[in-house]
Amino acid sequence: MRNLTILPADTYIVLNKTVLSDKDRKIITMLYQPIIGFTATSLYFTLLDDLDKLELMSEDLTHHHLMATMQLKLEDIVIAREKLEAVGLIKTYFKKDSINHYVYLIYSPLTPNEFFNHPILNIVLYNNLGKKEYERILNYYKIPRINLKDYEDITSNFDDVFTAIKGTILEINEVTKRDSNNILINKGIDFNLLISSIPSSQISDRCFNKETKELINALSFTYNLNTLDMQGLVRNAINEKGLIDKVLLRKSCREYYQFENNGNLPTLIYNKQPEYLKKPKGDNSKWAKMVYAFENLNPYQFLKAKYKGAEPTDRDKRLIENLLVDQKLNPGVVNVLIAYVLKINNEQLKKSYVETIAGQWKRLNIETVEEAMRITEKEHNKLKKIVKPNTEKQTKDKKESLPLWFDKNHDVKEMTVEDEKEMEDILKELV
Repeated sequence: MRNLTILPADTYIVLNKTVLSDKDRKIITMLYQPIIGFTATSLYFTLLDDLDKLELMSEDLTHHHLMATMQLKLEDIVIAREKLEAVGLIKTYFKKDSINHYVYLIYSPLTPNEFFNHPILNIVLYNNLGKKEYERILNYYKIPRINLKDYEDITSNFDDVFTAIKGTILEINEVTKRDSNNILINKGIDFNLLISSIPSSQISDRCFNKETKELINALSFTYNLNTLDMQGLVRNAINEKGLIDKVLLRKSCREYYQFENNGNLPTLIYNKQPEYLKKPKGDNSKWAKMVYAFENLNPYQFLKAKYKGAEPTDRDKRLIENLLVDQKLNPGVVNVLIAYVLKINNEQLKKSYVETIAGQWKRLNIETVEEAMRITEKEHNKLKKIVKPNTEKQTKDKKESLPLWFDKNHDVKEMTVEDEKEMEDILKELV
Protein backbone atom coordinates (compact mmCIF):
# COMPACT_ATOMS: atom_id res chain seq x y z
CA MET A 1 0.00 0.00 0.00
CA ARG A 2 2.98 2.36 0.40
CA ASN A 3 3.62 2.47 -3.38
CA LEU A 4 0.21 3.89 -4.27
CA THR A 5 0.03 6.44 -7.05
CA ILE A 6 -1.62 9.52 -5.64
CA LEU A 7 -3.17 12.20 -7.86
CA PRO A 8 -4.08 15.84 -7.19
CA ALA A 9 -7.77 14.98 -7.69
CA ASP A 10 -7.72 12.29 -4.99
CA THR A 11 -9.72 13.45 -1.98
CA TYR A 12 -9.07 13.30 1.73
CA ILE A 13 -10.73 13.95 5.08
CA VAL A 14 -8.87 14.93 8.25
CA LEU A 15 -10.18 13.36 11.44
CA ASN A 16 -8.91 14.65 14.79
CA LYS A 17 -8.30 11.80 17.24
CA THR A 18 -7.03 13.94 20.09
CA VAL A 19 -7.14 17.25 21.91
CA LEU A 20 -4.19 19.49 21.07
CA SER A 21 -2.93 22.30 23.30
CA ASP A 22 -0.53 25.14 22.63
CA LYS A 23 2.09 23.13 24.52
CA ASP A 24 1.62 20.27 22.04
CA ARG A 25 2.32 22.65 19.17
CA LYS A 26 5.55 23.70 20.86
CA ILE A 27 6.54 20.05 21.37
CA ILE A 28 6.04 19.43 17.65
CA THR A 29 8.31 22.36 16.79
CA MET A 30 11.03 21.76 19.41
CA LEU A 31 11.20 17.95 19.60
CA TYR A 32 9.74 16.54 16.39
CA GLN A 33 10.80 19.09 13.78
CA PRO A 34 14.55 18.36 14.16
CA ILE A 35 13.68 14.73 13.26
CA ILE A 36 11.00 15.05 10.55
CA GLY A 37 11.98 18.44 9.11
CA PHE A 38 10.14 21.67 8.43
CA THR A 39 7.99 20.38 5.53
CA ALA A 40 6.48 17.52 7.53
CA THR A 41 5.88 19.83 10.47
CA SER A 42 4.15 22.31 8.16
CA LEU A 43 1.97 19.53 6.73
CA TYR A 44 0.88 18.50 10.24
CA PHE A 45 -0.26 22.04 11.07
CA THR A 46 -1.86 22.46 7.64
CA LEU A 47 -3.97 19.34 8.17
CA LEU A 48 -4.99 20.73 11.56
CA ASP A 49 -6.05 23.97 9.87
CA ASP A 50 -8.31 21.93 7.57
CA LEU A 51 -10.48 20.90 10.55
CA ASP A 52 -13.87 22.50 11.16
CA LYS A 53 -14.55 25.11 13.86
CA LEU A 54 -14.97 22.40 16.48
CA GLU A 55 -11.65 20.89 15.37
CA LEU A 56 -13.21 17.47 14.91
CA MET A 57 -13.31 16.73 11.18
CA SER A 58 -12.68 18.44 7.87
CA GLU A 59 -14.85 18.52 4.79
CA ASP A 60 -13.87 16.55 1.67
CA LEU A 61 -10.77 18.17 0.19
CA THR A 62 -8.51 17.37 -2.73
CA HIS A 63 -4.76 16.95 -2.63
CA HIS A 64 -4.59 19.82 -5.09
CA HIS A 65 -5.78 21.95 -2.16
CA LEU A 66 -2.70 20.84 -0.19
CA MET A 67 -0.41 21.53 -3.15
CA ALA A 68 -1.82 25.05 -3.54
CA THR A 69 -1.80 25.80 0.20
CA MET A 70 1.73 24.57 0.85
CA GLN A 71 3.16 25.46 -2.58
CA LEU A 72 4.71 22.00 -2.84
CA LYS A 73 4.81 19.18 -5.35
CA LEU A 74 2.58 16.23 -4.52
CA GLU A 75 5.54 13.86 -4.18
CA ASP A 76 7.06 16.17 -1.53
CA ILE A 77 3.76 16.16 0.37
CA VAL A 78 3.68 12.34 0.29
CA ILE A 79 7.24 12.15 1.67
CA ALA A 80 6.29 14.59 4.44
CA ARG A 81 3.15 12.56 5.23
CA GLU A 82 5.18 9.36 5.52
CA LYS A 83 7.52 11.05 8.00
CA LEU A 84 4.52 12.03 10.12
CA GLU A 85 3.27 8.44 9.94
CA ALA A 86 6.70 7.10 10.92
CA VAL A 87 6.84 9.12 14.16
CA GLY A 88 3.22 8.37 15.07
CA LEU A 89 1.67 11.80 14.48
CA ILE A 90 -0.83 10.66 11.85
CA LYS A 91 -2.36 7.43 10.54
CA THR A 92 -3.52 7.10 6.94
CA TYR A 93 -6.42 5.04 5.58
CA PHE A 94 -7.09 4.49 1.87
CA LYS A 95 -10.13 3.51 -0.21
CA LYS A 96 -9.76 2.76 -3.92
CA ASP A 97 -12.38 4.18 -6.29
CA SER A 98 -12.59 6.08 -9.57
CA ILE A 99 -11.23 8.93 -7.48
CA ASN A 100 -9.26 7.50 -4.59
CA HIS A 101 -10.10 8.66 -1.09
CA TYR A 102 -7.86 9.07 1.96
CA VAL A 103 -8.57 9.60 5.65
CA TYR A 104 -5.84 11.23 7.77
CA LEU A 105 -6.14 10.65 11.53
CA ILE A 106 -4.34 13.28 13.63
CA TYR A 107 -2.70 12.28 16.93
CA SER A 108 -1.00 14.21 19.73
CA PRO A 109 2.77 14.21 20.11
CA LEU A 110 4.28 12.31 23.02
CA THR A 111 4.68 14.25 26.24
CA PRO A 112 8.23 15.54 26.88
CA ASN A 113 8.73 12.82 29.51
CA GLU A 114 7.62 10.11 27.07
CA PHE A 115 9.73 11.57 24.26
CA PHE A 116 12.98 11.84 26.24
CA ASN A 117 12.54 8.27 27.49
CA HIS A 118 11.71 6.89 24.05
CA PRO A 119 14.46 4.48 22.91
CA ILE A 120 14.41 5.73 19.29
CA LEU A 121 13.16 9.32 19.15
CA ASN A 122 15.42 10.51 21.96
CA ILE A 123 18.56 9.10 20.30
CA VAL A 124 17.65 10.51 16.87
CA LEU A 125 16.99 13.94 18.39
CA TYR A 126 20.40 13.91 20.12
CA ASN A 127 22.21 12.88 16.94
CA ASN A 128 20.41 15.49 14.82
CA LEU A 129 20.85 18.41 17.23
CA GLY A 130 24.21 17.75 18.82
CA LYS A 131 25.02 17.81 22.53
CA LYS A 132 24.74 21.53 23.22
CA GLU A 133 21.37 22.15 21.52
CA TYR A 134 19.96 18.86 22.84
CA GLU A 135 20.82 19.79 26.43
CA ARG A 136 19.32 23.26 25.94
CA ILE A 137 15.99 21.72 24.93
CA LEU A 138 16.20 19.07 27.66
CA ASN A 139 16.75 21.79 30.28
CA TYR A 140 13.75 23.69 28.93
CA TYR A 141 11.48 20.76 29.79
CA LYS A 142 13.05 19.84 33.12
CA ILE A 143 10.74 20.33 36.09
CA PRO A 144 12.16 22.53 38.89
CA ARG A 145 12.60 20.61 42.14
CA ILE A 146 11.55 22.06 45.47
CA ASN A 147 12.54 20.43 48.75
CA LEU A 148 9.27 19.87 50.69
CA LYS A 149 10.93 18.04 53.58
CA ASP A 150 10.04 20.74 56.13
CA TYR A 151 6.52 21.31 54.77
CA GLU A 152 3.24 19.67 55.77
CA ASP A 153 0.72 18.47 53.18
CA ILE A 154 -2.58 20.22 54.02
CA THR A 155 -4.37 19.48 50.72
CA SER A 156 -8.13 18.93 51.13
CA ASN A 157 -9.76 15.67 50.07
CA PHE A 158 -12.83 15.68 47.86
CA ASP A 159 -15.18 14.62 50.66
CA ASP A 160 -13.77 17.34 52.91
CA VAL A 161 -15.28 19.90 50.56
CA PHE A 162 -18.24 18.18 48.86
CA THR A 163 -21.13 16.12 50.29
CA ALA A 164 -22.34 13.04 48.42
CA ILE A 165 -26.04 12.98 47.41
CA LYS A 166 -28.19 10.47 45.58
CA GLY A 167 -28.12 10.94 41.85
CA THR A 168 -28.61 9.34 38.47
CA ILE A 169 -26.15 6.88 36.97
CA LEU A 170 -25.00 8.27 33.63
CA GLU A 171 -23.81 6.29 30.64
CA ILE A 172 -21.00 8.23 29.00
CA ASN A 173 -20.59 7.92 25.25
CA GLU A 174 -17.21 8.48 23.58
CA VAL A 175 -15.91 12.01 24.05
CA THR A 176 -12.77 13.68 22.79
CA LYS A 177 -9.58 12.85 24.64
CA ARG A 178 -5.85 13.34 24.24
CA ASP A 179 -4.49 10.45 22.20
CA SER A 180 -1.04 9.76 20.84
CA ASN A 181 -0.10 7.09 18.32
CA ASN A 182 2.66 4.48 18.57
CA ILE A 183 5.67 4.23 16.26
CA LEU A 184 5.38 1.07 14.17
CA ILE A 185 8.38 -1.07 13.19
CA ASN A 186 7.88 -3.76 10.56
CA LYS A 187 11.09 -5.70 11.16
CA GLY A 188 10.32 -6.65 14.71
CA ILE A 189 11.12 -9.45 17.12
CA ASP A 190 9.55 -12.92 16.79
CA PHE A 191 7.85 -12.90 20.18
CA ASN A 192 6.57 -16.47 19.87
CA LEU A 193 10.17 -17.65 19.59
CA LEU A 194 11.39 -15.24 22.27
CA ILE A 195 8.73 -16.19 24.84
CA SER A 196 9.03 -19.92 24.17
CA SER A 197 12.77 -19.73 24.96
CA ILE A 198 12.07 -18.56 28.53
CA PRO A 199 10.73 -21.05 31.12
CA SER A 200 7.13 -20.13 31.97
CA SER A 201 7.95 -20.40 35.69
CA GLN A 202 10.25 -17.37 35.39
CA ILE A 203 7.73 -14.93 33.94
CA SER A 204 4.33 -13.59 34.96
CA ASP A 205 1.29 -13.27 32.72
CA ARG A 206 1.94 -9.53 32.46
CA CYS A 207 5.59 -9.87 31.47
CA PHE A 208 5.13 -9.36 27.73
CA ASN A 209 2.41 -6.74 27.63
CA LYS A 210 1.99 -4.34 24.73
CA GLU A 211 4.24 -1.66 26.20
CA THR A 212 7.07 -4.11 26.89
CA LYS A 213 6.86 -5.60 23.39
CA GLU A 214 7.05 -2.13 21.87
CA LEU A 215 10.15 -1.37 23.95
CA ILE A 216 11.83 -4.64 22.90
CA ASN A 217 11.06 -3.94 19.24
CA ALA A 218 12.39 -0.39 19.55
CA LEU A 219 15.61 -1.56 21.23
CA SER A 220 16.13 -4.26 18.59
CA PHE A 221 15.80 -1.60 15.90
CA THR A 222 18.03 0.93 17.64
CA TYR A 223 20.85 -1.53 18.36
CA ASN A 224 20.35 -3.82 15.33
CA LEU A 225 19.57 -6.90 17.44
CA ASN A 226 17.68 -9.97 16.18
CA THR A 227 15.46 -12.34 18.15
CA LEU A 228 18.34 -14.62 19.14
CA ASP A 229 20.36 -11.64 20.37
CA MET A 230 17.43 -10.45 22.48
CA GLN A 231 16.73 -13.82 24.15
CA GLY A 232 19.60 -13.69 26.62
CA LEU A 233 19.25 -9.93 27.17
CA VAL A 234 15.56 -10.27 28.02
CA ARG A 235 16.11 -13.27 30.33
CA ASN A 236 18.77 -11.37 32.27
CA ALA A 237 16.40 -8.41 32.68
CA ILE A 238 13.58 -10.42 34.32
CA ASN A 239 13.19 -9.44 37.98
CA GLU A 240 11.93 -11.41 40.99
CA LYS A 241 8.31 -10.52 40.15
CA GLY A 242 8.56 -12.17 36.75
CA LEU A 243 8.51 -8.80 34.97
CA ILE A 244 11.10 -7.19 32.72
CA ASP A 245 13.21 -4.47 34.31
CA LYS A 246 13.05 -1.92 31.48
CA VAL A 247 15.97 0.16 32.76
CA LEU A 248 18.20 -2.91 32.98
CA LEU A 249 17.09 -4.09 29.52
CA ARG A 250 17.98 -0.73 27.96
CA LYS A 251 21.40 -0.82 29.64
CA SER A 252 22.05 -4.44 28.61
CA CYS A 253 21.16 -3.76 24.97
CA ARG A 254 23.43 -0.72 24.87
CA GLU A 255 26.33 -2.63 26.39
CA TYR A 256 25.76 -5.60 24.07
CA TYR A 257 25.91 -3.24 21.10
CA GLN A 258 29.09 -1.63 22.36
CA PHE A 259 31.10 -4.66 23.44
CA GLU A 260 29.70 -7.79 21.78
CA ASN A 261 28.64 -6.83 18.27
CA ASN A 262 30.49 -9.74 16.65
CA GLY A 263 33.05 -7.55 14.93
CA ASN A 264 30.56 -5.30 13.14
CA LEU A 265 31.61 -1.66 13.17
CA PRO A 266 29.39 0.46 15.41
CA THR A 267 27.82 3.26 13.36
CA LEU A 268 28.78 6.02 15.79
CA ILE A 269 32.50 5.73 15.03
CA TYR A 270 31.66 6.77 11.45
CA ASN A 271 30.31 10.14 12.64
CA LYS A 272 32.30 13.32 12.05
CA GLN A 273 32.48 16.50 14.10
CA PRO A 274 29.14 18.41 13.84
CA GLU A 275 29.29 21.30 11.38
CA TYR A 276 28.29 23.91 13.96
CA LEU A 277 31.32 23.02 16.10
CA LYS A 278 33.87 23.31 13.29
CA LYS A 279 36.47 26.07 12.87
CA PRO A 280 35.67 28.59 10.08
CA LYS A 281 37.72 28.08 6.91
CA GLY A 282 40.34 30.48 5.58
CA ASP A 283 43.36 29.80 7.85
CA ASN A 284 46.31 27.95 6.24
CA SER A 285 48.54 27.70 9.32
CA LYS A 286 49.93 24.46 10.72
CA TRP A 287 47.43 24.67 13.58
CA ALA A 288 44.47 25.15 11.20
CA LYS A 289 45.51 22.18 9.06
CA MET A 290 45.56 19.94 12.12
CA VAL A 291 42.16 21.24 13.25
CA TYR A 292 40.79 20.58 9.76
CA ALA A 293 42.05 16.99 9.81
CA PHE A 294 40.58 16.28 13.23
CA GLU A 295 37.23 17.82 12.27
CA ASN A 296 36.80 16.16 8.89
CA LEU A 297 37.76 12.59 9.68
CA ASN A 298 35.56 10.26 11.66
CA PRO A 299 37.31 8.42 14.51
CA TYR A 300 37.49 5.16 12.54
CA GLN A 301 39.19 6.89 9.59
CA PHE A 302 41.56 8.73 11.89
CA LEU A 303 42.54 5.63 13.84
CA LYS A 304 43.02 3.68 10.60
CA ALA A 305 45.31 6.44 9.30
CA LYS A 306 47.35 6.18 12.51
CA TYR A 307 47.52 2.41 11.88
CA LYS A 308 49.11 3.21 8.48
CA GLY A 309 46.01 1.95 6.67
CA ALA A 310 45.66 -1.31 8.62
CA GLU A 311 42.36 -2.30 10.24
CA PRO A 312 42.19 -1.11 13.88
CA THR A 313 41.72 -3.81 16.48
CA ASP A 314 38.25 -4.60 17.86
CA ARG A 315 39.49 -3.52 21.28
CA ASP A 316 40.45 -0.07 20.02
CA LYS A 317 37.18 0.30 18.10
CA ARG A 318 35.20 -0.60 21.22
CA LEU A 319 37.24 1.95 23.18
CA ILE A 320 36.33 4.67 20.66
CA GLU A 321 32.67 3.66 20.78
CA ASN A 322 32.77 3.95 24.56
CA LEU A 323 34.13 7.51 24.30
CA LEU A 324 31.32 8.47 21.93
CA VAL A 325 28.45 6.66 23.66
CA ASP A 326 29.20 6.69 27.39
CA GLN A 327 31.40 9.78 27.67
CA LYS A 328 29.44 11.51 24.84
CA LEU A 329 32.55 13.19 23.45
CA ASN A 330 32.27 14.70 19.99
CA PRO A 331 34.02 12.80 17.14
CA GLY A 332 36.61 15.51 16.49
CA VAL A 333 37.45 15.66 20.21
CA VAL A 334 37.89 11.87 20.23
CA ASN A 335 40.37 12.22 17.34
CA VAL A 336 42.47 14.67 19.37
CA LEU A 337 42.37 12.33 22.35
CA ILE A 338 43.50 9.40 20.19
CA ALA A 339 46.39 11.41 18.71
CA TYR A 340 47.50 12.71 22.09
CA VAL A 341 47.50 9.35 23.88
CA LEU A 342 49.22 7.53 21.00
CA LYS A 343 51.95 10.17 20.86
CA ILE A 344 52.80 10.24 24.56
CA ASN A 345 52.28 6.50 25.21
CA ASN A 346 54.53 4.97 22.55
CA GLU A 347 51.67 4.48 20.04
CA GLN A 348 49.53 2.53 22.53
CA LEU A 349 45.92 3.28 23.47
CA LYS A 350 45.84 2.43 27.16
CA LYS A 351 42.17 2.08 28.12
CA SER A 352 42.48 3.33 31.71
CA TYR A 353 44.55 6.34 30.65
CA VAL A 354 42.21 7.20 27.77
CA GLU A 355 39.12 6.98 30.00
CA THR A 356 40.73 9.12 32.70
CA ILE A 357 41.41 11.92 30.21
CA ALA A 358 37.96 11.49 28.63
CA GLY A 359 36.30 11.85 32.02
CA GLN A 360 38.22 15.05 32.69
CA TRP A 361 37.31 16.49 29.27
CA LYS A 362 33.68 15.59 29.83
CA ARG A 363 33.65 17.44 33.16
CA LEU A 364 35.32 20.44 31.50
CA ASN A 365 32.69 20.36 28.73
CA ILE A 366 35.28 20.11 25.93
CA GLU A 367 33.25 20.23 22.69
CA THR A 368 35.45 21.58 19.92
CA VAL A 369 38.68 20.32 18.40
CA GLU A 370 40.54 23.52 19.29
CA GLU A 371 39.44 23.26 22.93
CA ALA A 372 40.75 19.68 23.05
CA MET A 373 44.07 20.63 21.46
CA ARG A 374 44.59 23.52 23.87
CA ILE A 375 43.70 21.45 26.96
CA THR A 376 46.35 18.85 26.02
CA GLU A 377 48.95 21.63 25.85
CA LYS A 378 47.83 23.02 29.19
CA GLU A 379 47.86 19.63 30.94
CA HIS A 380 51.24 18.73 29.47
CA ASN A 381 52.76 21.99 30.74
CA LYS A 382 51.43 21.17 34.23
CA LEU A 383 53.04 17.75 34.04
CA LYS A 384 56.42 19.23 33.03
CA LYS A 385 56.46 21.34 36.20
CA ILE A 386 55.89 18.25 38.36
CA VAL A 387 58.30 15.87 36.60
CA LYS A 388 61.43 17.73 35.47
CA PRO A 389 63.90 15.88 33.16
CA ASN A 390 67.25 15.15 34.76
CA THR A 391 69.31 14.97 31.62
CA GLU A 392 69.58 16.70 28.28
CA LYS A 393 68.61 13.44 26.54
CA GLN A 394 65.41 13.19 28.58
CA THR A 395 64.56 16.77 27.65
CA LYS A 396 65.12 16.03 23.97
CA ASP A 397 63.05 12.82 24.09
CA LYS A 398 60.25 14.63 25.89
CA LYS A 399 60.12 17.31 23.19
CA GLU A 400 60.14 14.78 20.37
CA SER A 401 57.24 12.87 21.91
CA LEU A 402 54.93 15.87 21.83
CA PRO A 403 51.97 15.86 19.42
CA LEU A 404 52.22 17.81 16.19
CA TRP A 405 50.27 20.85 17.38
CA PHE A 406 52.36 21.41 20.55
CA ASP A 407 54.16 24.62 19.65
CA LYS A 408 53.71 28.13 21.00
CA ASN A 409 54.39 29.45 17.50
CA HIS A 410 52.11 26.99 15.75
CA ASP A 411 50.31 29.75 13.83
CA VAL A 412 53.45 30.82 11.99
CA LYS A 413 55.97 27.98 12.16
CA GLU A 414 56.48 25.81 9.07
CA MET A 415 56.02 22.05 9.30
CA THR A 416 59.01 19.72 9.23
CA VAL A 417 59.29 17.00 6.58
CA GLU A 418 58.09 14.45 9.15
CA ASP A 419 55.15 16.70 10.06
CA GLU A 420 54.20 17.06 6.40
CA LYS A 421 54.36 13.27 5.90
CA GLU A 422 52.12 12.62 8.90
CA MET A 423 49.64 15.26 7.76
CA GLU A 424 49.58 13.85 4.22
CA ASP A 425 48.86 10.34 5.54
CA ILE A 426 46.02 11.66 7.67
CA LEU A 427 44.51 13.94 5.03
CA LYS A 428 44.45 11.09 2.49
CA GLU A 429 41.59 9.63 4.53
CA LEU A 430 39.39 12.69 4.03
CA VAL A 431 36.27 12.03 1.99
